[in-house]
Amino acid sequence: MDLEAFRWLLTADGERLLADASASVAAGEDTLASQTRLRRTADPAHVAAALTQATLRVRARAKFGEDADRMYFTPDGLEQATRQRVAAHRAARLVAASASTLVDLGCGIGGDLVAASRAGLTAAGVDLDPVRVAVAQANLDALGLPGAVMVSDATTLDTTPFDVAFADPARRSARGRTFDVDGWTPPWPFVERLLTRDACVKVAPGIPHDLVPAGVEAEWVSDHGEVKEAALWSGRLATTARRATVIGDGGLATLTDEDDPGAEVGPVGAFLYEPDGAVIRAGLVTAVAAGVGGRLVDEHIAYVASDASYRTPFARGYQVIEELPYREKALRAALRERHIGRLTIKKRGVDVVPEQLRKRLDLSGDEEATIVLTRVAGHGVALLVRPF
Repeated sequence: MDLEAFRWLLTADGERLLADASASVAAGEDTLASQTRLRRTADPAHVAAALTQATLRVRARAKFGEDADRMYFTPDGLEQATRQRVAAHRAARLVAASASTLVDLGCGIGGDLVAASRAGLTAAGVDLDPVRVAVAQANLDALGLPGAVMVSDATTLDTTPFDVAFADPARRSARGRTFDVDGWTPPWPFVERLLTRDACVKVAPGIPHDLVPAGVEAEWVSDHGEVKEAALWSGRLATTARRATVIGDGGLATLTDEDDPGAEVGPVGAFLYEPDGAVIRAGLVTAVAAGVGGRLVDEHIAYVASDASYRTPFARGYQVIEELPYREKALRAALRERHIGRLTIKKRGVDVVPEQLRKRLDLSGDEEATIVLTRVAGHGVALLVRPF
């Protein structure tokens, strides 16, 4: 995005053009038709900037809710930005730790700055990209929040005046998303140095456990069943080694390695539990087993069996109706015998592609069902289950 064109969008004329472009996008008007109509009274560069913002605002609603309609974005900045609910949780942790000031090193479009400022922290952000800095400041202003943003190299900044340093390293290169920590910007050595003080660093959910420095807490966060990120907490902000936090309609719940006494492997019972992805990433499946009075069905599989029914925010529960034949031909016959036509296939630890299997089963009954394909004590099983 062109910086001059973006700054023009913040003027009174720019706001009017953006409102017109947003109405066009909301009405589903053809992009070419919108461009042609808007260019009759506005500069082409300004029209392109307005239509881009209008489109990004629609996409941003999934992350920022109603705030998205007042905020500004860049395509890559929106992709990297933290979901509003997750950022609010992180800011609440900082407030609970009695932090009062925060510096965001590589603030992007300012999603975490917004959450920190809204939580009452005095927040400042830096970024190398002048466009992102302008967007981040515009977002604070649009939402009526205090905060300062400037163009600066985060790796050269003195962070000691701030209670907490926060960083969200960019995990994309010219060839796309990278999972190599040395390819992050700033790179992993910078992260390691930052974690020697009170800091929080947002990282990819797939970060290996053995990469987390000693004494640093690793927290995996899911939002309505989707694992969104991991965060590394250091200094006085670290309160445990591993944590899984799940955010849902019922609020927020958290599980730590201190809740994990371990669990045995045993047979499938009357109920099966599928742990949340954040729990699995955090390596706390056995903590879920302990919470439901259960056991693992296999030491390498993230399913928990129990003889009792529990409601837990950390796992999806299923009542086990019966065990069906695991071999495909016999499974097809069993499902047809039960008049099942609409089938949900869940699987873990077995070499099955649900979409392909569903097509091969060629079911046509009137009933709907869910089956779980997994391993129990090293052997493949098929379980007919009912979600609860």
